Amino acid sequence: MGDIARLVAKRLGLGLLTLLVVSVLIFFAVELLPGDIAQAVLGQGATEENVAALRERMGLNKPAPVRYFEWLGGAVTGDFGVSLISGEKVTTAITGRFVNTLFLATYAAVIAVPLAIILGVIVALLRNTIFDRVANVMTLTSISSPEFFLGYILILFLAVKNPYFPALASLSEGMSFGEILHRTFLPALTLVLVVTAHMMRMTRAAIINLLASPYIEMARLKGTPPWKVIVKHALPNAWAPIINVVALNIAYLITGVVLVEVVFVYPGIGQLLVDAVSKRDFPIVQACCLIFAATFILLNLAADVGAILTNPRLRHPK
Repeated sequence: MGDIARLVAKRLGLGLLTLLVVSVLIFFAVELLPGDIAQAVLGQGATEENVAALRERMGLNKPAPVRYFEWLGGAVTGDFGVSLISGEKVTTAITGRFVNTLFLATYAAVIAVPLAIILGVIVALLRNTIFDRVANVMTLTSISSPEFFLGYILILFLAVKNPYFPALASLSEGMSFGEILHRTFLPALTLVLVVTAHMMRMTRAAIINLLASPYIEMARLKGTPPWKVIVKHALPNAWAPIINVVALNIAYLITGVVLVEVVFVYPGIGQLLVDAVSKRDFPIVQACCLIFAATFILLNLAADVGAILTNPRLRHPK
């Protein structure tokens, strides 16, 4: 356990350092935007007094490093400031939207993860067959298609020509859980089509690589049934790469949903980020970007820890 704890602590330290670097990039990327931020928020018709007052409220009169450390200190305590447009606390504005994004990501992951692993194992067992070739063509097509394109295709065939599901995934209070699942099915299906292909191909590659191992050949020579060879011998040793790709795709489900949420007008944090960029509401933009970065780094850390726990060679390094 000592080796594992040290490895986890090392990964955690690197993750925090990465997040610190990302926070610097996020803050100063906004600082490098051309023009006066206060003037851009208020518009060209604003008076000099109004612009000066907004600059004072935003702290723009202070040096950039001072403002960065003030913003970072607030972010560490959960205080991202106040929205420039609505005057609402950024934390309050983001919380509900982030919960919606987590729900959509969970919805897609519950469908995609078991489906991808099962299909990956089946395709590995049936490699070089017609089923394998068709599956490869379909997964490559899915990977190559942008999310918004898949979303519009699903809207065309499942919402316009055949109105099985609503084209817009708008939510309202008082909706039942079944209604929410029905209304958010198309954005969830769009995400499932994208991430299932990645996870299935990785599972297939991991299983095929292990099927050529000597201990698998020995199990086959002993007369072990094919399903038992996969379940008891191959799959346990393939968990490390599979867990890695699953964690990375779950991270994508949370951080890469911006286009999907915009296409389906889903009230998640991605839609909030797009709205904030269009209105130049920079406190919300900075907070959303930092949350996306922290989520991606955290799930990468989870992938590393999962790979360590499932691989004895990593648990007991020389």
